[in-house]
Amino acid sequence: MFDVLTSMSNPAQHLGLLLIDFQDPFLNAMPDRERLLKRTSFAVEAASLLGCSIALTEQLPEKLGNTTAELKQILPEHTPVFDKSAFSAMEAEGLNRWIESNQIDHLLLIGIETSICIYQTAIQALGENVGVTLLSDCISERRCEDREPVLKQLLSMDAHVLPSETIFYSLIGSAEHPQFREFTQIVKRYS
Repeated sequence: MFDVLTSMSNPAQHLGLLLIDFQDPFLNAMPDRERLLKRTSFAVEAASLLGCSIALTEQLPEKLGNTTAELKQILPEHTPVFDKSAFSAMEAEGLNRWIESNQIDHLLLIGIETSICIYQTAIQALGENVGVTLLSDCISERRCEDREPVLKQLLSMDAHVLPSETIFYSLIGSAEHPQFREFTQIVKRYS
């Protein structure tokens, strides 16, 4: 991932931030709901500032509802929403078209649930030659003991797992970046 970041003049334009299933029935089952929403809000605002493409999925929204209002209010206007019934977000109709049309070659995955939808999305994306980084502070699962074996398996398959600040500071690169000051305000807001 870092080779990708350092070899491009504007690496953010080739990154896609994909929010997976931030719906209240799932969020309410997470033991760290508030922390997850806070860190996800940071990632959304940082990605938006840096020009990353952003999209989200919703699992069976007709039964489980839409993305939580707490995130909807900070998402950029016209953020694409892809409905899905499969656990892998890569199966959502239109998602592959979004990846291709935005020239995304690396996905930043965040959401619920690490051991199910995040895992299956990562495996399928890697199989389709799309790089994957899980933002470790922006994913969650009902059972904490599920996290470690899932992340170990994904790491062995060439996925990356890093905190969101590590990724976005890497994209900023230095205090000379034109958006550094605005970025640090986002960091402070969500610290």
